[in-house]
Amino acid sequence: MLILTVLGSSGSYPSGSNAASGYLVRSRTTTVVLDLGSGALVKLLGEVGAEAVDAVVISHVHADHCSDLFSFYMARARSVAVPTPLPVFVPAGAAEHFIRFARAEDADHPFQWLMDFRAVSGGDEALVGEVALAFATTNHPVPTIATRVASGGVSLVYTADTGPSDEVAALAGGADALLCEAAMIGERDHDTYPFHLTAEEAGRLAAQAEVGHLIVTHIPPSLTPEPSIQAAREAYPGRVSLAVPGAEWTIE
Repeated sequence: MLILTVLGSSGSYPSGSNAASGYLVRSRTTTVVLDLGSGALVKLLGEVGAEAVDAVVISHVHADHCSDLFSFYMARARSVAVPTPLPVFVPAGAAEHFIRFARAEDADHPFQWLMDFRAVSGGDEALVGEVALAFATTNHPVPTIATRVASGGVSLVYTADTGPSDEVAALAGGADALLCEAAMIGERDHDTYPFHLTAEEAGRLAAQAEVGHLIVTHIPPSLTPEPSIQAAREAYPGRVSLAVPGAEWTIE
């Protein structure tokens, strides 16, 4: 069993009522956070204490997916008497980026040892408690990782930010739930931005991967969600939901 809770799902920047990307995934014994975009930490701390998190995955260095990592570090450092290193899975180059931003270049700086950065790329796997993680490299301008979370025979795939990608489709194959970005709407043509998915493409990806449940996310505040959901449903015949703050699904 996995429980997915949406901390924030706004694409590119937060809105007044929706934080940027952040997702809490819990099994019976293990807690993993997927991304900590702008505003997501407040929502996270409303669900669990920072000390309860067993691992964090930061998909890439764009602010709407990572900016609250720095505040999370402070919350983690002060949440227990003797804080211990926390696995933080990141794409290539991200750890160095975060360390420079935090002005933590000194190897003895607590940011470096409390945040146990582990660089991963497509094909890599990891085990955190009873949760198995697998990664794919997405189609995005900076190194970005999609993540498959599996426990107890069920699985959830989070695409993070990506344009059309065979590697992400392969990672999603047969997943019980697909948390898929749909930052754009309309038919793709030669002028369409190549590094995000349209809502229709999100539906096509879910259909291609034969997933059990499509959860559409990362719709920017400039778009009304209803047409995006409708476009995804036209391309995917299964269950389609919209990721909104506080939404929660049990995957079993």
